[in-house]
Amino acid sequence: MQHPSSIQNVVTRTAIVLAAVAALGGGGQAHARPGLLMAGINLSGAEFGAQNLPGTYNTDYTYPTPGEIDYFTSKRMDTFRLPFRWERLQQSQNATLNATELSRMVSFVNYATSKGANVIIDPHNFARYYPTPAANIQDSSTGIVGVDVPNSSFANLWSQIASVPQFKNNSHVIFNLMNEPANVNTDTWVGSANAAITSIRAAGASNLILVPGNRYSGAWQWYTSDSNGRSNALAMLSIKDTGNNYAFDVHQYMDNDGSGTSATITNNDPTIGVQRLTAFTNWCITNHRRGFLGEFGIANSTIGTGAGQIGDETLSNMLNYMSQNSDVWMGWQTWGGGPWWPNNYIFHADPINGVDAAIMPYLIPHGAVVPEPCAATASLLACLGLIGQRRRTT
Repeated sequence: MQHPSSIQNVVTRTAIVLAAVAALGGGGQAHARPGLLMAGINLSGAEFGAQNLPGTYNTDYTYPTPGEIDYFTSKRMDTFRLPFRWERLQQSQNATLNATELSRMVSFVNYATSKGANVIIDPHNFARYYPTPAANIQDSSTGIVGVDVPNSSFANLWSQIASVPQFKNNSHVIFNLMNEPANVNTDTWVGSANAAITSIRAAGASNLILVPGNRYSGAWQWYTSDSNGRSNALAMLSIKDTGNNYAFDVHQYMDNDGSGTSATITNNDPTIGVQRLTAFTNWCITNHRRGFLGEFGIANSTIGTGAGQIGDETLSNMLNYMSQNSDVWMGWQTWGGGPWWPNNYIFHADPINGVDAAIMPYLIPHGAVVPEPCAATASLLACLGLIGQRRRTT
């Protein structure tokens, strides 16, 4: 027999599809998730090789490929987060951006946005610059922005990025201030973020800015206080943007400690994603703020027809919840893609030997837009994988 939750997921997906069909009207494209503007994936590579900075291109690190952009846009993903290392783009504090590295970033942005996609530029540094090279730079006690690295240097980075014409003149480019500030003082981080926002607007850029919270940007820790008694829920109310075009970037994984280092889903509970987003969602509603789910992971091994494989229910429950709260949520990005992830990586999203990852059929119904070949009502359900879909049995 089918799980009741599985039946409900299909009903919910069908309702979304029918709404999209109605919106298509004369044959144009429409958002399949009303109100959610973006859906996509993190494409890793340019942030790899933290032990060797700035490192050697295509030895220590690489960039995602045009082929990946083509593949994921074909899967109804319209937003790519591009993690990179600050030390590669700006090889000393306040220096001019490295021309070679910048050209790689511009090439990626130009190609992706030529396909109609958005690109989120993301210094993947955990609120640090040149800490002692180590695998866990987020735990480094040196190089902390706002402490060892002055806010003026962080603002300088963003002033230069925001001044690049291919970025500031492209509405499809989004600025994510920093990946996962961690083990820092929350008020200190807010001061750093505000300095960067001010520099972006001073450069004349009106792009959307994503502001991450402290404690690895974990949505479920939004109300957790630091040693000074300050939580993201309190401190982030002090974020200021004269352009009033920003949202809060949060991340959420499903394992016990929310780290994304395990394939497990806490308590094997398919509502865990919803539970972990609820407090942040309510905070946004209360305070009239917007949110973006910049990272989440559902392991491929948790998706299937076995009684214990509830990854697809977990995914659908969470993304449906976000759609139901589209006044708060701007969109989502799964983790992770990129050309250098090994085939056995738990969150591997690229196809292997031409075969889609297990998670992909369950992301597509929540994707960004209805592709043109799916515009006809007669074929739309089949195109979105809602006909002939095998579900788990008990």
